[in-house]
Amino acid sequence: MTNTAVITGASQGLGAALARTLAGAGWALVIDARTGKDLEVVAAELGRVTTVVAIAGDVVDDDHRAELAEAASKLGGADLLVNNASTLGGSPPPALADFPLPALLETFEVNVLAPIALTQLVLPQLRLSDAGAVLNISSDAAVEAYEGWGGYGAAKAALDHASAVLAKEEPEVRVWSVDPGDLRTRLQQEAFPGDDISDRPLPETVGPYFVKLVDERPASGRYVAR
Repeated sequence: MTNTAVITGASQGLGAALARTLAGAGWALVIDARTGKDLEVVAAELGRVTTVVAIAGDVVDDDHRAELAEAASKLGGADLLVNNASTLGGSPPPALADFPLPALLETFEVNVLAPIALTQLVLPQLRLSDAGAVLNISSDAAVEAYEGWGGYGAAKAALDHASAVLAKEEPEVRVWSVDPGDLRTRLQQEAFPGDDISDRPLPETVGPYFVKLVDERPASGRYVAR
């Protein structure tokens, strides 16, 4: 029986890399992103090797999250939920003293509230799977204090804590919070506009780590991709 993964923010960067990696391992996919055209390109590519349902939309939208959960159900139920969609709140991310409150609210909505809300919808499916797992993409900014990263870091710290609590409440489901490291992604470029970030590794380089994580199913907890 084919495993199914729901991956948010899968039109580029780490989300697209994880989608490619899981597709190569035979997983069926439900993927989303706000950028519909980019999502279509990824879906067309991966559709040659596996079943892909691509739904453009914003994870903060209630109806969109419901669509993602329903799509996974129609594929037989989700075995893995990857909460990857994220936002910095500004480019470069603003200092806390100057952080516009609407942007700060959006940062928490995208990075914390939406993952929790989508997890609530998909959990009934994950509970029925022998491999049920939630993978929340974290950051070193969740545990280290960096100037300019207060909003994003605080949101990721909240997501880490929510992940740890969920793991206690859902002992039959694996709940991992993973820091993928600094990668050559759009988010990283937004954090350092105008800088050359070519020294960062490509997102594809951490793909094998995530496949190993999913295959070996270590205990719920916070991990750093190596």
